[in-house]
Amino acid sequence: MRVLFNKRMLLVKIIVVLLFTSVLLKVFYIQIFSYEDLNEKANNLWIRNLPIEAERGRILDRNGVVLADNLTTTGLVLVPNQIVDKEYAARKLAEILNVSYEEMYSHVSKKTSIERVHPEGRRMDEAVSEEINALNLEGVYTLKESKRYYPFDTQLSHVLGFVGIDNQGLSGLELYYDHYLTGSNGSVKYYSDARGQKLDLSEIYEQPTNGIDVYLTIDHQIQTIMERELTNVMLKYNPDSIFALAMNPNTGEILGMASSPTFSSENYQDYEPEIFNRNLPIWMSLEPGSTFKIITLAAALEEGVIELEHELFHDSGSITVESARIKCWKHGGHGTQTFLEVVENSCNPGFVTMGKRVGAEKLYDYIDDFGFLEKTGIDLNGESKGIMFSRSRFGPIEHATTSFGQGISVTPIQLVTGVSAAVNGGDLYQPYIAKMFVESKTNEIIKINKDVFKRQVISEETSNLVRYALESVVAKGTGKNAYIEGYRVGGKTGTAQKVKDGRYMDGNYILSFVGIAPMNNPQIVVYVGVDNPKGVVQYGGVVAAPIVGRIIEDSLMVLGIERQEDQIQKEINYFHSPYYDVEDVEGLTVSEAIKKLSKFRIEYSGEGKYVIKQSPEAGIRLELGSTIRLYRGNLDE
Repeated sequence: MRVLFNKRMLLVKIIVVLLFTSVLLKVFYIQIFSYEDLNEKANNLWIRNLPIEAERGRILDRNGVVLADNLTTTGLVLVPNQIVDKEYAARKLAEILNVSYEEMYSHVSKKTSIERVHPEGRRMDEAVSEEINALNLEGVYTLKESKRYYPFDTQLSHVLGFVGIDNQGLSGLELYYDHYLTGSNGSVKYYSDARGQKLDLSEIYEQPTNGIDVYLTIDHQIQTIMERELTNVMLKYNPDSIFALAMNPNTGEILGMASSPTFSSENYQDYEPEIFNRNLPIWMSLEPGSTFKIITLAAALEEGVIELEHELFHDSGSITVESARIKCWKHGGHGTQTFLEVVENSCNPGFVTMGKRVGAEKLYDYIDDFGFLEKTGIDLNGESKGIMFSRSRFGPIEHATTSFGQGISVTPIQLVTGVSAAVNGGDLYQPYIAKMFVESKTNEIIKINKDVFKRQVISEETSNLVRYALESVVAKGTGKNAYIEGYRVGGKTGTAQKVKDGRYMDGNYILSFVGIAPMNNPQIVVYVGVDNPKGVVQYGGVVAAPIVGRIIEDSLMVLGIERQEDQIQKEINYFHSPYYDVEDVEGLTVSEAIKKLSKFRIEYSGEGKYVIKQSPEAGIRLELGSTIRLYRGNLDE
């Protein structure tokens, strides 16, 4: 019995030692390995967080002009357990926020540790916040919030997009780069008991971290020029819509992008979704018409199947492909002409012949290489791809109509990207709109988006010939209305009949023009499309070409590109106005200046007897009736 008793005692001792050892090990583990986690959990039982919202990163143009900024506002946060007289608090807050007593009472009575009053208590202005603070109610807090602000209202709205009530990106760049623009919220931490009552202990402030600033490739001045022209066209022609797109052909950088009708990013709820959801330059799919002939021309020159200036082509007014008769836009045709004149005259049978010489398989390869079978990959949401025949369905008729841009559809961004490759030496670049990402407080550069070279499509020699032909189109052909004295401008018109339910619509066209300048060293490609303008002749050269000309002229000044003297001289027909040199009138009296500039329309700025400045400057050649602005003043100023 004694032996048995001793064994049992030994077993008990061992168990006690093991239990004691396990307790020690557990305490050791808790103190060394789990202390921080358990301490945090314990603190969370009696610490409450009042959120402080971080500011979104700003969006700026390439030169630092702020396009999307932040305004400091306040938000209403309630701690229901701390509100003693809930009926009084609900009544007073309801009066200030202009909501019902019942709705506000439901907020102050919530069984939650923290209650946000949404949406009436969000993004409040200073006056409302001061009224609430004057109540001096326990459990009622007004905390800093940030409200998105767009200094230029509707400008660039389709690109910038907009944010929701919680400052989250919902559209455009605000959505695409939301992970950069969104910061990390801070808080004010306070201690409370189990009933939520605030304890008399020090508060802890955690500073919010603002989002990253995004610098764009957009030039605000060029964007302003484009939107000015779009506004004027909307007023003049009342089109269904209009778009404009400008790109640096040597890098893929987007310099300007605009659509109209437009909207206000701050008040997007006031507009129909089809307006704010459709960024036309990347979303719209349209039949390119004659602007696509640039691709056919580039393919024909690269393959060596035509010679521009010495080979002749006879246009009788139509060309037959299998059972289809394809007409030229000019009744009776253009007769015998060189292939350069085929390009100048935008002769459909001539381009069908070019496409036929290239061959269906080869032309399809070029269409693919120029990027028309895929999205460009621009850093914006909502990009479309266009519609192209599949290779298996690219028969003789499809081959012929595609050669002059009919029966297919492309997006404006695809066309500008392809045309840029045709004129920049043959290199296809991926377009992009965000240039770099910068930490707002330290100005540290986080990331730089570099140019993305995809492939070489044609040779530099071929590209030179394409530029020469397109410059000739503007000087002597269908693009004369885009001609700018002193600048070498090239381009191509487009007049495309719209399609509905698989059939072409009568009298309903998209008129377009793509322009490039300067042609000896292209720095900008501008594409404008006007959808169904009213009360005007339905030709791209009549409606769209002048718009592009004005955008290019003003944009070249912004880019600091000086006028040149070696451009192809414009061919003047009987229906074109002549050009005259602008004389120097600075220092003359206003009446003397008017006599010297009698061939132009004069606008004035300022007051005074003398002309102290003129725009454009002396020596520029302008068309009869062009506008010259005179700045008036006194000579001693």
